[in-house]
Amino acid sequence: QVQLVESGGGLVQAGGSLRLSCAASGRTFSSYAMGWFRQAPGKEREFVATISRSGGYSYYADSVKGRFTISRDNAKNTVYLQMNSLKPEDTAVYYCAAKSREGAYYSSSSYGQWGQGTQVTVSS
Repeated sequence: QVQLVESGGGLVQAGGSLRLSCAASGRTFSSYAMGWFRQAPGKEREFVATISRSGGYSYYADSVKGRFTISRDNAKNTVYLQMNSLKPEDTAVYYCAAKSREGAYYSSSSYGQWGQGTQVTVSS
């Protein structure tokens, strides 16, 4: 298993950018596909992006496609989420997760290990 710690959240104006990082402990990081999810107040947790174990494939929610980029560095045991052209509706707690179960890449139930989350607030 891996332990995950997110960082990089903060307050940014609409149109700005942030880069989230998720550092993983353990030597098995490269054996997991990784995902980013987010949860806004009063809403369910939703899928944002996922990346394959090697980094060769990635998929995005329609709401962030073209604005967010997921990447990973297996040598550093870290996955990133570059967020550009941020909108107030992107405001949420962002979580990284390791896909340790069978199931759809966009389903939170397919991810068995989660970080504690990092707050992203986009002001209008």
